Amino acid sequence: MSRFVVNEKMRQNYTESPSMVDPEQLLEYALKTGVDGAEVYTSRVDSHPVGFEANQLRQIESIASEGVGLRLWRDGRVGLAIAYGCVDSQDLVQQALDLCALHEPEEMLLRGQTVANYPQVYGEAIAVETMIERGQQAIAQVRDHYPEAICGADWECSQESFRIINSKGLDCGYTDITVDGSLSAEITRGDDFLNVWYGQSEREDFAVNAIAQRIVQYLDWAKQTTKLRSTTKMPVIFTAKAADLLWGVVAMAMSGRQVQQQTTPWLHKLGETVISPLVDLKQDPNLGIYNAPFDDEGTPTQTVNWIEGGILQGFYGDWLTCQQLAIAPTGNGFRGDLGSPSPGLLNLIVSARQTVTGDIAALAATLKRGLIIDQIMGDEPDLSGDFSVNVELGYRVKDGEIVGRVKDTMVSGNVYQALNQIRAIASERYWHGSLFVPAMIVEGLSISS
Repeated sequence: MSRFVVNEKMRQNYTESPSMVDPEQLLEYALKTGVDGAEVYTSRVDSHPVGFEANQLRQIESIASEGVGLRLWRDGRVGLAIAYGCVDSQDLVQQALDLCALHEPEEMLLRGQTVANYPQVYGEAIAVETMIERGQQAIAQVRDHYPEAICGADWECSQESFRIINSKGLDCGYTDITVDGSLSAEITRGDDFLNVWYGQSEREDFAVNAIAQRIVQYLDWAKQTTKLRSTTKMPVIFTAKAADLLWGVVAMAMSGRQVQQQTTPWLHKLGETVISPLVDLKQDPNLGIYNAPFDDEGTPTQTVNWIEGGILQGFYGDWLTCQQLAIAPTGNGFRGDLGSPSPGLLNLIVSARQTVTGDIAALAATLKRGLIIDQIMGDEPDLSGDFSVNVELGYRVKDGEIVGRVKDTMVSGNVYQALNQIRAIASERYWHGSLFVPAMIVEGLSISS
């Protein structure tokens, strides 16, 4: 869903290495073999995670990792080779050349230029000592209210530098710095175990109050436990954090790759209503910590309205996918593992044409009865939209009040049906991963307890 998510997955596969192949030399060597064209994509990640367990500092790490991806075309066939750490240029080029023979011919799509005068560095790094202090502050704030809580915290400052150069003269890249903080609290009362968590990401240091206060609020609502009827239907409030269950499916349905494979249920829905008329969806490359001037192909990113008033406006894709679908590229080509670009959303911003002022409690105040879902367990829904998940953290609403935590509860339904039965949307929005979303009330879901 975003550059950060993509590169988090990529970083986990890196091996530590002191140096990497020179991209100019690698490109030059590839071109000397007589290929039609070539591209080199490099990435280096330096991260400094700090971990707390059982209210105490447990881990401090420093991780430096780097990798390179080489794409080249010979006789119209593409070959891709990826390496991590120290690389022999000749070996990498030969690997890519050998792989060319395994692919069908395809058009070589390489950009010669991209946007100019963009920032070379996004964000500001913070010291390990500061992250330790933030973790301690967050835990202390929770334990001031709940001394029995066993808290964990993770703070991490990550700096990724990437660069794209190719045989058409493209040379672009920048450094992206992010600070991620998360906090969890566990409380055991007899045979009842409660775990709540919340996190935040910024491009600089941030106050811990928002995270700690959210945890305390969740614990306050969970002081009492309550039961729902064994099988029932009632309005469900998805918090901004839990809403990923729904919007993740929407992101898949709008992918140009799914259009090519004719697997999206919205294949013939362009210009038609697909979700509630209350909702607009767009990407804005200038908003939030996931802003970026161009994608992983060098294509300038654009503000795009994907859904307006519930009506589907278009699909997204990388450059090749857009060309095959005869649509203009919008800067949605991203790499998951230094490999070839594929369709990906820069971010997904949900806005409403009519809102209830406030957040979760404000939505609850509009209901006679209902269920709040904040954390779930179970498989995420696939493109069909069908799901059945356990509620890991949820609350019961009665007469407009949040009256306690529910246990042993399951919710099932279909994402597309739920998004066509949105009852109300909160005005406050939050970043969760690459989603900027509000809490909302949906109907049409089955609840069993």
